[in-house]
Amino acid sequence: MKKLLIPSLLLLLVVYKVYNDHKETPHKETHQHWTYQGETSPEHWAEIEKNSDCNGKKQSPINIIDINTKPTNTNENPLDIMYSPNTQINKVINNGHSIQFNFEAGDSIRYHNHTYHLAQIHFHEPSEHTINGVRYPLEIHLVHTGKNKEYTVMSVLAEEGEESQLFEFFESFLPLKEHETKEIHQSLDLSTLFPKNANFYSYGGSLTTPPCTESVNWVVFKQPIIVSVEEVLKLKKNMPKDNYRNEQPIYDREVALNLY
Repeated sequence: MKKLLIPSLLLLLVVYKVYNDHKETPHKETHQHWTYQGETSPEHWAEIEKNSDCNGKKQSPINIIDINTKPTNTNENPLDIMYSPNTQINKVINNGHSIQFNFEAGDSIRYHNHTYHLAQIHFHEPSEHTINGVRYPLEIHLVHTGKNKEYTVMSVLAEEGEESQLFEFFESFLPLKEHETKEIHQSLDLSTLFPKNANFYSYGGSLTTPPCTESVNWVVFKQPIIVSVEEVLKLKKNMPKDNYRNEQPIYDREVALNLY
């Protein structure tokens, strides 16, 4: 009888321990991180980023159609770019979604009488915004922060042609592995980044990556700049394939065409 009792007690102890361990170990829910491909691509961001604005009514990017824009009736340009000739770059980051250059404090813009401070510049290949259905090889976002978590993002579209000296400078810090950071602490003149024609589209939208915050003033320059094919390809090699968000509905928003 004793021989039967001992194995039975051992079996009960094993079962109890397995049950108790299972009860005490909480089940951890794994949160999928957003990407540009597959089940975590832009079409699914609203599902996987539950507390975001990604399913809102003021989302970006959009397709800007010229005949649907509203020309401004003022001669005074609401955009004043107050960059110094020696804008200070702090570092460059490959954040897994784009190549991003962070800036030291000091440069800013005035937009509709509000000040926004230059924070960073990053790239999308191909472009996120489209003009009359045309998607450009590259889009550059200059992100500016204001009060109350408001942003003004200036978008510069690029088409392929001659080499850009400014892009040669940016790309001198590449290649960069995913999640790698390089300290830079150098200055550059960002004025050469902008097209000669100052006309731009403007509308109220969102960040184009989660949390898709809907507090962004978008300034999209009408005229693209020129960069070389090689410069586009070098950026492409350091970023996820097609790192752009799909076109978002405009709903009842108005897109202004600012002509100066």
